[in-house]
Amino acid sequence: MIGSMKRLKSESAEKTAPNEARSFEFERLFMEHWASVYRVLHRLVGDPAEAEDLALEAFMRLYRETEKEKRTDGINAGGWLYRVATRLGLHSIRSWKRREHYELTAGRYALEESEQASPAEILAQQEERGQVRLVLSRMNERQSQILILRHSGLSYKEIAETLNLEPGSIGPLLVRAEREFEKQYRALAQEE
Repeated sequence: MIGSMKRLKSESAEKTAPNEARSFEFERLFMEHWASVYRVLHRLVGDPAEAEDLALEAFMRLYRETEKEKRTDGINAGGWLYRVATRLGLHSIRSWKRREHYELTAGRYALEESEQASPAEILAQQEERGQVRLVLSRMNERQSQILILRHSGLSYKEIAETLNLEPGSIGPLLVRAEREFEKQYRALAQEE
């Protein structure tokens, strides 16, 4: 029994020794190249958090690559890391440029399509939305749901399917919900 325990320990030590050696080697590569890879990415993307994320991604890819190869020797880790890091950085910049273009275009369209509102009008709209939300929260849940779904543009049939109701019952339920909403809204206005 003692002999088999020693043999089991020596076999497991032989199996884990290469893993530990790879782990130590990867740690050494990380410590050696982290600062320079991060600096390159920081200069490239200009955002410290983004540069850190991209540097971590580059090292994660290096780790996966060395796991596939089961070794770290023979690989030019520095060159490999810089090549992967610059590709990641350039991809990030391109993505950011595309996202910026889409957001600016969408914002421009939104401004062109919207009416020019004064700050007072904007504040009044926000207050009204708050009151509507408060009234909806005070109402029966099903009535609130019916009003929200109808206001969102759903047809009677779609509302019925969503709430598991008969399509013919939506009209009367909607009329009752609208009456209840109006009653609650007026009561809220009188409270203020």
